[in-house]
Amino acid sequence: MSKIPQVKEYGGLPVVTAEKMKYLDMKASREYSVPPADLMENAGRAIAEAALEFAAADLGKKPDALKAVVCCGKGNNGGDGLVAARYLRQAGAAVKVFILPPKEEGYGELVVANLAAAKTAGVPVAMTRKEDLDALAAEFAGADLLLDALLGVSAVGKPTGPVHRVIQLMNKSARPIVAVDIPSGLSPDTGHHSGVFIIAKLTLTLGFAKSGLMAAHAQKNTGVIKVLPIGYPPELIEQARR
Repeated sequence: MSKIPQVKEYGGLPVVTAEKMKYLDMKASREYSVPPADLMENAGRAIAEAALEFAAADLGKKPDALKAVVCCGKGNNGGDGLVAARYLRQAGAAVKVFILPPKEEGYGELVVANLAAAKTAGVPVAMTRKEDLDALAAEFAGADLLLDALLGVSAVGKPTGPVHRVIQLMNKSARPIVAVDIPSGLSPDTGHHSGVFIIAKLTLTLGFAKSGLMAAHAQKNTGVIKVLPIGYPPELIEQARR
């Protein structure tokens, strides 16, 4: 069994496992009355701002000259990506979203709400259907920047199906990739992967750094790691240190 790196702090904040992250999210909602929708809104806004900073500093691209493609999964990581796409659009960037098809029971409530909000804001959104996947290569080739919002801390095992192919195409594009929370395909706890994973230039981890991002073997896949505050109360941040 792979060991979890024992790094306790990064960027002045505690480092957490996936299980602890889910626990803290639950406490934020139940004990501190922070709605999950607010956390997602804050996350998406912070992701967009950090992505724009990266584009300006590393690509020499101002918002109105930036072309970005956001690849969203079917869960809350995808929801964060949808919010980020909306803020990128508001900043003047040309942005497109490609989202994985929902499960049989459909998308979750937050994803549904932010999918509608993105469309209302004028963000083009397309489903990444199996038969259309290879067409993504051209979309990626025409972009300056790709956002990986495919898989979050709840994902386990090797990415399969459409998400497997999207990850391959994103890496093959040779475009700079900004990962949302963790590079898709990397274990949030150990930083190991099963052969299919995003190679990011920048990882924007949400709230707290995840323990797997701290592993030495993960560094070549995470790129620069930046922790984004998303609205956790100070009391909860202190609890996360325990």
